[in-house]
Amino acid sequence: MSKKILIFGATGAVGNSLAKLIKDDSLEAHLIGKSEDEVSRLSEETGFKYSVADVLEENFVEKIQKDIDGVDIAGVAYCVGSITFKPINLITKKDMLDCFSLNLLPIYDIIKKFQQNLKKNNASIVLFSTVAVKQGFPNHSIISPVKASLEGLTVSLASELAPSIRINCIAPSLSNSKMANKVLKNPKIAEGIAKQHPLKRLGEGKDSAALAKFLLSDESSWITGQIIGVDGGRSNIG
Repeated sequence: MSKKILIFGATGAVGNSLAKLIKDDSLEAHLIGKSEDEVSRLSEETGFKYSVADVLEENFVEKIQKDIDGVDIAGVAYCVGSITFKPINLITKKDMLDCFSLNLLPIYDIIKKFQQNLKKNNASIVLFSTVAVKQGFPNHSIISPVKASLEGLTVSLASELAPSIRINCIAPSLSNSKMANKVLKNPKIAEGIAKQHPLKRLGEGKDSAALAKFLLSDESSWITGQIIGVDGGRSNIG
């Protein structure tokens, strides 16, 4: 049986692109999404099996485990995320807890559940942060500290789980996606944000997916504990 990469958030811009890149390389993946309509369509397109699971559900990993019983896991891509912009005076405790619950806490459950399988297969894990951790932006006081915690988790677990499991993190800038549509649906705003990047365009899901595929492959076997920007140059030279 061939090894598979688990793609959480497979129907988002990055997860969808990653699944298609993996298919193009004749590799195998297992798709995970909360919308059966969307994930089943991607399954038909790629030929990959899938699970319908919401990472906010208490026993989501058990549901996935039943679907992949006997599968060797070569890697995990956690492509789940959120965008919430608020000024500090409007942020509630619930806002923060909701953000942690989606962007960070499920990763603990995934790694604990599949750790032995991942270790056996010298697997790679790819997480996703944001350029807003490295470069400050107004109204990012929900997502930035949560993703900063995720970056801390990346380096901590890279140390703890080496040499059997590698963990790296990609930090994109704002990219075209369903999640970002509420910000980018205004063409003038989208154009203005694009111009703030040295490469003068917004990101696409395939930009981060291409790096994720590399980090999940044996070609990156000497890379772990890294936070890598895919941000059109914005974090360093913007």
